[in-house]
Amino acid sequence: MNRADLHAPVEGAQNEVLVRLEGIGKVFPGVVANDDISLEVRRGQVHCLLGENGAGKSTLISILAGMQQPDSGHIEINGARVAISSPRVAMDHGIGVVYQHTTLIPTLTVLENLMLGDTGRLPLDRKGAMKRLKEVSAKLGADINPNALAGDLGLGQQQQVEIAKAMWQGSKVLILDEPTSMLTPQAIAELEESVNRLKAEGLAVIFITHKLREAYAIGDCVTVLRGGRMAAYISPEELSQYDEEAAKKRILEAMFGDDIDNVSADQAEELAGATRAGQDHDADAAASRPVVLELRGVSSHAGRMEIGIEDVSIAVHAGEVLGIAGIDGHGQSALAETIAGQRSAQKGAVLFEGREVTKLGVRARQRLGLRYVTDDRLHEGIVGDLSVAVNLVLKRIGQAPFWKRGQINRSAVQAEAAERIAEYEIRTPGADTRAGTLSGGNIQKILLARELSHDPKVVVFHKPTYGLDLKTVHRVREAVRRFAAEGGAALLISTDLDELVELSDRIAVISKGRIVGEVANDSSGTSERVGELMTGSTREPSLA
Repeated sequence: MNRADLHAPVEGAQNEVLVRLEGIGKVFPGVVANDDISLEVRRGQVHCLLGENGAGKSTLISILAGMQQPDSGHIEINGARVAISSPRVAMDHGIGVVYQHTTLIPTLTVLENLMLGDTGRLPLDRKGAMKRLKEVSAKLGADINPNALAGDLGLGQQQQVEIAKAMWQGSKVLILDEPTSMLTPQAIAELEESVNRLKAEGLAVIFITHKLREAYAIGDCVTVLRGGRMAAYISPEELSQYDEEAAKKRILEAMFGDDIDNVSADQAEELAGATRAGQDHDADAAASRPVVLELRGVSSHAGRMEIGIEDVSIAVHAGEVLGIAGIDGHGQSALAETIAGQRSAQKGAVLFEGREVTKLGVRARQRLGLRYVTDDRLHEGIVGDLSVAVNLVLKRIGQAPFWKRGQINRSAVQAEAAERIAEYEIRTPGADTRAGTLSGGNIQKILLARELSHDPKVVVFHKPTYGLDLKTVHRVREAVRRFAAEGGAALLISTDLDELVELSDRIAVISKGRIVGEVANDSSGTSERVGELMTGSTREPSLA
């Protein structure tokens, strides 16, 4: 099926506006999140919303979903002005939202998760719910097993259930927030098929993405936000005239404006959703180098929100990036913290350059050259009330030259801060600025500057680019590449499959706390092979 067939208008309904946003404005302290944004959402149309992190997409959608109230402007549904004062009111108006991270309760069945919103009707009508699930499943083209535990489902399956959950109350407008960011290629294809089915049923879909290729392939029209303002609207008529390259050029110009000349080819590829599997990776060469970090049969306890790891054995060589793929919450935090020394191993051994370090604490491992870039950059990565300068030496408290006779050596700390701020282009009013006042991207630069300085030999990167703007994502990925190119051993934990394929020499897959397989990143089929391991088969299994 070609693009013209996929994007044919829904007969008799193509001009019906379901939702209209007029002059939406929202201001937070020091930030104009939305500035006079107007757009229309039409029945039987996929309206793609693009923009970098911080462009205003999340705020605009949270207003439409009833989680935030606009400071100015208004919303119309079916031509009538409405006040969407809560998510419940949004659902009552037929607006359903599927967020980037799952909201399903893993210990409940699919049907129990879907019935959670029906608790106002007691006793619960299980028979009626089963009938409703069949209707929703038919619209999605998915065979959903009502008795499967949500926690046992693959990411693509969870996504289908999340969409079913959003449609449960009869949604007419479906908002999908970065729905493909953690999916395998197989699951992405199935999601696209479901979106096309919903469009044919007459639903309006708002599809939030940062990938240009995705917008072109799925969208009927595209709105681009930049700096809280509407930078461009590409109508169905205009978009239909473009091939993929012309559409990409038009969207890039809207996203970056006068800064378009500063967007590198690599950055454009990242936006387009391109990966570079096999181009820069030589698995055989990496395997011939010394092993710097090794885990032998390591198990560790579960955390509050995530399962632990069980019998994990991996090895990371000098000059290598070993990627860890898997559904978020399947033991990634336990793996990272056990390596870093923040969580004790219950059994097995952790080795660093052949020496067992299982019983060593965080500081001892730091001194050996084992570093950890946490995924919780704001709460665990920094102390927000301390200065940028102190945060840059936070892991070296008490150590020379930054401490002298028990007192902080301010001149040494300031000199270190000046060097790292310049090297990593940390945007801050000064070294004495409180770190917690900086943007997420600049806080991440602080973490990278601290952990990649002073001769690291192994670095664990845990979701290092999550929630960052494109330029910072590019800088972080270059830092990972450079560290490995200079002989460092990198363990990259990410829920972004494109990122793992782009950066890793090998990719191991973790599921329910166990390593279930490994793929050498030496051909164009890497994503598919990783996807097979993540789903447990050569094809995303039926939900039945």
